[in-house]
Amino acid sequence: MHAKYLRSSLVFSACLLAATGLRAGLFEDDEARKAILELRQRVETVRSDAEQSRRAATDENAGLGKSLLDLQRQIELMRAEMSTLRGLNEQMSRELGDLQRRQKDLAQTVNERLSRFEPVKVNVDGVEFQADPAEKREFESALSVFRKGDFASAQSLFVAFIGRYAGSQYVTPALFWLGNAQYATRDYKEAIINFRALIARNPEHVRAPESVLSVANCQLELKDPKGARKTLTDLIKAYPETEAAVAAKERLLVLK
Repeated sequence: MHAKYLRSSLVFSACLLAATGLRAGLFEDDEARKAILELRQRVETVRSDAEQSRRAATDENAGLGKSLLDLQRQIELMRAEMSTLRGLNEQMSRELGDLQRRQKDLAQTVNERLSRFEPVKVNVDGVEFQADPAEKREFESALSVFRKGDFASAQSLFVAFIGRYAGSQYVTPALFWLGNAQYATRDYKEAIINFRALIARNPEHVRAPESVLSVANCQLELKDPKGARKTLTDLIKAYPETEAAVAAKERLLVLK
């Protein structure tokens, strides 16, 4: 019985050991599975984080790409605007230049128009005076016609000038050239009238002695030697130091 008990005890002990070993194996399998699960969980977590990072990077790259495209479009728009502004600036510069030229032309035109009415300083036969631009032009025009040898036309122009500008200081030289134009057309009587008018108007004028000599020449042409001698004598007395007086003395010698 004792042996039976011993065998039973041995069997029980063996069973116990077997059970204990089995539990130990089972425990070790559970730990391994747990470790594997944890490792899988970590791998999954790492993978998930990597995927999120990748997506984030992709989204960021996509956003950056979009931002770059937006920036490029903005740059193109700015270039277009700058080109437009440059064109407008060039147009405005041209318009400003045109406006400045028009203003300059207008100012010049106004000045020219004003200059037609503003008195100008002139010097005729050594006499300086202020004259209206219109009378200056007309006198010079008549004198130009005279110097071209068209004495009849010059005569008409000087007559018209004297009638239009009776108070002008141009009248004295105008009478001188009118008398010469009449002398050239053999209108001696009218020439004498105008030469004497010059002498009476301004006896101190530089043309006065020559006008007296011209009166004597007209008298000679009119066959009035007596009147010519008196005129020449008066000339020598009134203007003894002039070239006209020298010429008068020579004429008197011939007339005697």
